[in-house]
Amino acid sequence: MTDREWAEVRPLLPVPAWLQGRGGQPEGYCHRQMLDAIRYLVAGGISWRAMPADFPAWGRVYAFFRRWREHGLIAEFHDRLRGKVREREGREAEPTAGIMTRSRCGPPRQSRPPHAATTAGRRCRAANGTS
Repeated sequence: MTDREWAEVRPLLPVPAWLQGRGGQPEGYCHRQMLDAIRYLVAGGISWRAMPADFPAWGRVYAFFRRWREHGLIAEFHDRLRGKVREREGREAEPTAGIMTRSRCGPPRQSRPPHAATTAGRRCRAANGTS
């Protein structure tokens, strides 16, 4: 995460209770490190358990992600960074149009043609070209 991205996202993060004088233990991980781990996971398309050892344990990263998602922070991070990228490209921060795919507009398609084999024996004969 770049310093500019971090400057945009940092004010959105919740302040831990112990910093506000409400008690509790200090957190053992830096929020920036947690966000970097989440971004790595999304960019690489890996599973939580495949998190590299350079990041905190996957269970801790997932706990932070889940807590932030429940409070709507993940969507807010995305929206704010997307807005900054759009502004940098000379466009409005919020998109003004959407794309609708045909699958949502038209009638549902059949999952298979009506002549498709439906039992194991028929499928086997159909694949082999025998009757």
